[in-house]
Amino acid sequence: MKRLSEERTKILFEKLAKYIGTNVQQLIDRPDGTYCFREHRDRIYYVSERILKLSECFGYKQLVCVGTCFGKFSKTDKLKFHITALYYLAPYAQYKVWVKPSFEQQYLYGNHIPKSGLGRITENAGQYQGVVVFSMNDLALGFGVLARSTTECKSADPLSTVCFHQSDIGEYIRAEDTLF
Repeated sequence: MKRLSEERTKILFEKLAKYIGTNVQQLIDRPDGTYCFREHRDRIYYVSERILKLSECFGYKQLVCVGTCFGKFSKTDKLKFHITALYYLAPYAQYKVWVKPSFEQQYLYGNHIPKSGLGRITENAGQYQGVVVFSMNDLALGFGVLARSTTECKSADPLSTVCFHQSDIGEYIRAEDTLF
């Protein structure tokens, strides 16, 4: 496990700021210890520094993963968050979208959210803002990017897309062999 380069660290923190804003500091300095991000085979892992020290006795080829996989860098250095990061990002999310119960299953199959499937939305969210998608029972379902701002959503057509699908908890089943 190696440290992230300055370029990749910048990309990671910009992407984190898109979803959780200034709460990035709370993700690193937690009450149960200090956490950090490490890279292993183009994947970003969120790991406790205590566990990281214990993993240093293993070689690069012997190590499968340490910590929670937050995402993967593509060949063009674009970061895509994996659904495994949802548990850590959902409590700190600045902007949230709630989906109606009738549309939850369609979202979990990978469809975008139209206005007719939108239950609630956080106020003052801008266009292309990263959001965490919740069910009406406050169960985190996945990540998305707003296609329209909050004010535009109020006057939008019921069939127009409000939130683009990024990832959802249905990926645990659909893509279980590629997640880790």
